[in-house]
Amino acid sequence: MMKQARTLLSRSLCDQSKSLFQERVKASTLRGFASWSSSSTPGRGSYDAPKPGGRLFAPYSIFKGKAALSVEPVLPSFTEIDSGNLRIDRRGSLMMTFMPAIGERKYDWEKKQKFALSPTEVGSLISMGSKDSSEFFHDPSMKSSNAGQVRKSLSIKPHADGSGYFISLSVNNSILKTNDYFVVPVTKAEFAVMKTAFSFALPHIMGWNRLTGQGNTEAPPPMNVTHLKTDPQLELEWDK
Repeated sequence: MMKQARTLLSRSLCDQSKSLFQERVKASTLRGFASWSSSSTPGRGSYDAPKPGGRLFAPYSIFKGKAALSVEPVLPSFTEIDSGNLRIDRRGSLMMTFMPAIGERKYDWEKKQKFALSPTEVGSLISMGSKDSSEFFHDPSMKSSNAGQVRKSLSIKPHADGSGYFISLSVNNSILKTNDYFVVPVTKAEFAVMKTAFSFALPHIMGWNRLTGQGNTEAPPPMNVTHLKTDPQLELEWDK
């Protein structure tokens, strides 16, 4: 009887020890996962602004066989006019960046082309139905002596079976004698994400979020303007 009691006690202690060990392993694994997640995604869990001279990148990207599409909002910049009042100095947009594929899951960033959607063009995209099409034309050098030398055409057309859209960009550059063409098929789900994100971003690229007190009332840091000036292509596209 005593031997049986000792055996039961031994098993109980063993089970408790095993359970405690498993809990420790589980906790350690969770801590490791949290640490890995934090280290693999810089700034995770932190909502602080980027450091001076830095930028916050949060694009929505779609990678397909022949090309990739990345979209992100570009906020407007403001200038102080008098007595601390602010006025929009450069309007915001939703910047679409297309990149050609150069291999399986490989894309050529050096050959990217950009197309900046204005608030009105964003409204056209948001209001599109499953059978609607949209087409936008940009001349980055419009109203200048270089007008017509670079022509951009963005087309959004539905799939025949209603399963999504084809988003294509054509860029004709008579200066460089180049003609680039990108086609990115997007699913209904991907297009739904774009429409929802665009709806959220619209008041922000217009600067209206500041009017309603949802944004910082201080003038934006000069890093936005500095970044734009370092990319002549972006500068031209912005002033379409």
